[in-house]
Amino acid sequence: MSAPSRIPYDELPPELQTRLEARVRRLGYLGEFFQVAAHQPTALAAFIDYTEALKESLPDRLVETIALSIASATDNAYERVQHERLALKIGMPEPQVRALVTGSASSLDGFDELELAAIELSREVLAAGGRSCAASYRRVAARSDDVTAVGCLMCAVRYLAHSTMSNTWGLVAPGKSPLAEKTAHA
Repeated sequence: MSAPSRIPYDELPPELQTRLEARVRRLGYLGEFFQVAAHQPTALAAFIDYTEALKESLPDRLVETIALSIASATDNAYERVQHERLALKIGMPEPQVRALVTGSASSLDGFDELELAAIELSREVLAAGGRSCAASYRRVAARSDDVTAVGCLMCAVRYLAHSTMSNTWGLVAPGKSPLAEKTAHA
């Protein structure tokens, strides 16, 4: 596979540097996804805005539940490792994070009805291949409101798009899984 070149932070257009500055300062690096997607700076800026808007409109646990469901099922280690860290950071119990990562329907204890419906929606988005996910969407909508239901679907589709790009570009996880680290120390 011919991977696109990476654009370093200091070579990004100034407006993109501004959008990514806090993230780079927090992490200490510019992730590969942004380095590659920067070949389309306007589209990348819109993707960042789309992501941030969804994160602002949905509860953190719901975003992490969807992100981990999609990233794990699509073998997107680049995104999965980052969202394992985020889920643990917001206080999601490790067994719940592991259940999302393994896709284990039998170990979904502790998730509320809306989160379970969002997991189901995420799985249907993956299986649908662009076709309707009306059945699982209705279950999310029945447990929330229009703002949340629309946000959940848009969030699932966002993480599927990220997985498609990351896997196509052959991106690797920036660091080790915190779950693997915990298992090694156990």
